[in-house]
Amino acid sequence: MDTATHTKITVIPTGAALGADIVGVDLSQPVSTDVYTQIRQAWNDHLVLRFRGQKLGDPAFLAFARLFGELDKAPVHASKDVVNHHPEITVMSNIKVDGKPIGSLGNYEAVWHTDMSYNELCPMGSALYAIEVPPSGGNTGFANMYRAFDTLPAELKREIIGKTCRHDSSRNSAGELRVGFKDAIDPREAPGAIHPLIRTHPETRRNALFLGRRKSAYIIGLPLDESEDLLNRLWAHATQKEFEWYQVWQLGDMIMWDNRAAMHRRDAFDANTRRLMHRTQIKGCKPFFDATTLATV
Repeated sequence: MDTATHTKITVIPTGAALGADIVGVDLSQPVSTDVYTQIRQAWNDHLVLRFRGQKLGDPAFLAFARLFGELDKAPVHASKDVVNHHPEITVMSNIKVDGKPIGSLGNYEAVWHTDMSYNELCPMGSALYAIEVPPSGGNTGFANMYRAFDTLPAELKREIIGKTCRHDSSRNSAGELRVGFKDAIDPREAPGAIHPLIRTHPETRRNALFLGRRKSAYIIGLPLDESEDLLNRLWAHATQKEFEWYQVWQLGDMIMWDNRAAMHRRDAFDANTRRLMHRTQIKGCKPFFDATTLATV
């Protein structure tokens, strides 16, 4: 970043539970300290930011993401055929060349999830840039987990204080079994990290519901039927429409979301159309819950 220039950007909230457009910045150019500070504040305020009409090569895309922290290497993919030319960029695409996919996730639905919640250290956030978009479908939904937590019935909120959940690492967000993993028949035996169900955001100090993904999740210490019942109730609450906003992609859109307090999913789209996205993610920390931030419930 260069020195502050006191440039004012425009933040336009979506009017939904989360999300805002950032207007007045060209991400193909260096971002000043002042503009970065405004974007960072908007990110904390709205969880998901959209920058429309961008023209980004990979170096500029990575340079912007690095303003927020060190970047992760691309994660392990469901398909062994995926090849990445930039170690910090994940290619998300249904396109095939010579019968082999150039990216991951194909054209099918991706269920609600938090990126890489099955790791001990979870990404702070992700950025996704649209290079090719289908004429319809492939929309990305986001859900505000601050609001999901704040609106939990008091009894249910008390029930999850201090509880932790194992996040299954054997399958990806489309439900595919990852290469080298065995199917977890019993959630109590699934591999993956254990994290608190209530997560305190390290910057805003607000609490969010932290569910990760549903399949093969297990709440530590509960009988399996009780864990399943509690998780079903939490998921039913967290995925209500009132917490959502959907991104309908246009060419040149760049979206970044806060992985610590927002879940996301993707709609399926026609396999005969093309979708090409580049994604990178920012390293984060181990999720934690600070009980001193919790009001009496």
